[in-house]
Amino acid sequence: MARIRIPSAIVILFVMVQAGFLLFMYARYSSFVPRSEEKPSQVHVLILSSWRSGSSFVGQLFSQHPSVFYLMEPAWHVWVTMYQNSAKVLHMAVRDLVRSVFLCDMSVFDAYMPWKRNLSDLFQWAVSRALCSAPACDSFRRTDITSEMACKTLCGRYPFSKVEEACKTYSHVVVKEVRFFDLKVLYPLLTDPSLNLKIIHLVRDPRAVVKSREQSVKALARDNGIVLSTNGTKVEDSKFKVMQEICRSHVQIYETATLKPPNFLKDRYLMIRFEDLVRDPLPEISEMYKFADLSLTPTLKSWIYNITHGQGPGKKKEAFKITSRDAVSVSQAWRNVLSFQKIKKIQEVCKGAINMLGYQLVDSEKEQRDLSLDLVLPRRQNQFSWSSFNAKH
Repeated sequence: MARIRIPSAIVILFVMVQAGFLLFMYARYSSFVPRSEEKPSQVHVLILSSWRSGSSFVGQLFSQHPSVFYLMEPAWHVWVTMYQNSAKVLHMAVRDLVRSVFLCDMSVFDAYMPWKRNLSDLFQWAVSRALCSAPACDSFRRTDITSEMACKTLCGRYPFSKVEEACKTYSHVVVKEVRFFDLKVLYPLLTDPSLNLKIIHLVRDPRAVVKSREQSVKALARDNGIVLSTNGTKVEDSKFKVMQEICRSHVQIYETATLKPPNFLKDRYLMIRFEDLVRDPLPEISEMYKFADLSLTPTLKSWIYNITHGQGPGKKKEAFKITSRDAVSVSQAWRNVLSFQKIKKIQEVCKGAINMLGYQLVDSEKEQRDLSLDLVLPRRQNQFSWSSFNAKH
């Protein structure tokens, strides 16, 4: 049988043409297929905290930034609608709502607000500068520092559809929430390729939190019942059972994020203490902004100085408002207001959190009242670093 010999040069040429064709087809196909490793165009930031921890203040630090679309506690709507359930049961509904907000899909609110809506139907809408300026409302510019009262007066009757319209025009979507008690609940959001999520975990000395909570007992009673799973019964937390759960959650979140964390948390978790923030605002805020890929503007610097250098700790009626106050006095007020007996009880139920988060216990009323004794310990800079984590994995 005769054999046909093909010159090696022709074989090489044929292979090269075939390889070129395959490369061409791959390049053309890949241009139509979304690449999962590419980050979404928006940055998503979750301010994770608990009630009366200074989270509304931190929320405003982001809300007033011209690149940020901000919502304060949108999951309030979930808890109000489903208040007979426990916080643990509601975790999934809260997570789904927060994810939809990050993706600027506000149809998620249909389940909680089924009527024809205006901006004013959204919880704490007026503290969002993004909902007080174009395209949500024409009364303010994006670079303006807005006030809640002025926004309520001028923007409340704009249609709810403006929330979604505005959200889509910003590079950053920031949500502040106090209704997550377990970091692992957020793992599906952290691994979701449609999100570029970063978490700022804000903590505060539990003794200061209790002092602040006592200014808002009635306002917190329903939420307390959900935390304690009382099937809709309101609770005033005189025995600090809610504080015990809050402290436990801060320990759980911090430990999960820093002790053998999953690799997808790399560079996506930042813990901030309220006391460090009010003592030296600009470095702490600059760190948060860098973490969130934002930059401070001269207007924001001036506003931050004014808001943290007011007179006195603020009035009881201002408990849920952001007003100009002496921020350091606010952080230390519990030492003069609470009884030592109450302090001992709080330290009993929150000892683990107080120690882990870097606060000093007091052993006497004398130590409590002595303001020259600093109870905020220096942060242990080497306690955790991603470089040491990666070396072990």
